[in-house]
Amino acid sequence: MDFNFTEEQSMLRDTLASFLQDKYSFDTRRASVKSASGWRADYWKAFAEELGILGAPFSEELGGLGGSAIENMIVMEECGKALVIEPYLGTVVIGGGFLKYSGHASATDLIGGIIGGEIITAFAYAEPQGRYNLADLKTTAKKDGSGYVLNGHKAVVLGAPWATHLVVTARTGGSQREASGVSVFLVDKASAGIVTRDYPTVDGQRASEVYFENVSIPADALIGVEGAGLPLIEKVVDEAIAAICAEGVGAMRKMHENTLEYARQRKQFGTAIANFQVLQHRMVDMFINVEQSLSMTYMATLKLDESAHDRAKAVSAAKVQIGRSCKFVGQAAIQIHGGMGMTDELAVGHYFKRATMIEGQFGSVDHHLRRYEHLSIDSAA
Repeated sequence: MDFNFTEEQSMLRDTLASFLQDKYSFDTRRASVKSASGWRADYWKAFAEELGILGAPFSEELGGLGGSAIENMIVMEECGKALVIEPYLGTVVIGGGFLKYSGHASATDLIGGIIGGEIITAFAYAEPQGRYNLADLKTTAKKDGSGYVLNGHKAVVLGAPWATHLVVTARTGGSQREASGVSVFLVDKASAGIVTRDYPTVDGQRASEVYFENVSIPADALIGVEGAGLPLIEKVVDEAIAAICAEGVGAMRKMHENTLEYARQRKQFGTAIANFQVLQHRMVDMFINVEQSLSMTYMATLKLDESAHDRAKAVSAAKVQIGRSCKFVGQAAIQIHGGMGMTDELAVGHYFKRATMIEGQFGSVDHHLRRYEHLSIDSAA
């Protein structure tokens, strides 16, 4: 299998990496996190206009660069290395994914808004009782004339404080956990009846609790087929998982590099701690975990266009590897840094916080192990 990147893909990586190295230092990022807004809108504008990366995974017919999930993987890995907080995942991967796969009548115009940086989306899918079950929904969308009325509560909607639109999953029929009856809507965040409670997350991002109180939305807010949205949701979420696996690889690589550099400088008993064999073994294990995670991420990304069964199986396998490796590499990095690793001034602690969030995002290790097991049983049946 050919794992070499094309010239265009290599150029995308180099361009983004150069921009982030020059303008997205750790101190700049830390200042952004602590600001009132929690992000840099001017950087988002630069992503759209200067770099053009918001169009990376979209076809040229939609105004993009003609890329695919591989381009998302490249961008997300670089974002992981720099701890980028701007909402590429929620907007380009998830919002853009729903639009390009759904056949929505206004997909071209809406994706054009995403590519241009005018439309920012956040994925409002999780509910307090859901436990990673994408079909476990109490939020309802009831028919009202030609449109719908939304009611419900969505929890930990990442990037919602910055969003112009929300991608909302809701029940238009069926019981609470039934596979059928699930629909997806693109809702203007400024719509009457939407109440949000914004807060910072442990890894420096921003999220919201979102409440829908008799929110009237038009018929064209529906994405995909009414009541048959679960397969579309699963496809987009699998792409999002592959993308955050790539982000996790980027974060782990930086933790390993920073730990190796620190170990070469930190001295104990008159010698650099990098010379201690037990720590050398630990850092080699960190490196192995990073490389294994990279390989699993490649595999999952390349299988995104295969059957739903094979796609889901590859994605869950990768998420298990990345979840375990994020924990191991992060804990090893903190341990080798000692007390320094827990300080706010040192980057490694911030990488570990993001890696910890990635470990549980869109399903924990245990969840994806169970999912992989069920898929394997289905294959054998």
